[in-house]
Amino acid sequence: MNQNELLYAESHEWSRLEESDGKIVVIGISAFAVEQLTDIVFVELPEVGKVVGVGEEFGEVESVKAVSSLYSPVAGEVVEVNSNLADQPEALNDDPYDAGWIAKVRLADGATLDHLMDADAYQKQCADEA
Repeated sequence: MNQNELLYAESHEWSRLEESDGKIVVIGISAFAVEQLTDIVFVELPEVGKVVGVGEEFGEVESVKAVSSLYSPVAGEVVEVNSNLADQPEALNDDPYDAGWIAKVRLADGATLDHLMDADAYQKQCADEA
């Protein structure tokens, strides 16, 4: 996946609209976030059917270093989760943009991705934090 085509939240989650349905957003965490956490050992996924708002906590990632909350970058309903992460949380370490996606959210009516950063703005944020 081309990381330059993704949109990012300040809290390091990425978002990508699915091609087939412009209402479904695939969500994961960035490679920068994975590097900061180091080895991820557990992922608490959101429940399918959960309605989330922008910036609302919807799961956790646990590493050997810390436990970090996951925040929804969009408003909508969780329609699918990457259940493989329950047994293989290391997929986030190895491939955070493809195999390590976390959830799919159907956008709420009127919800957009306009508030998210493009790749250039996100890279600048990461450089400032490093």
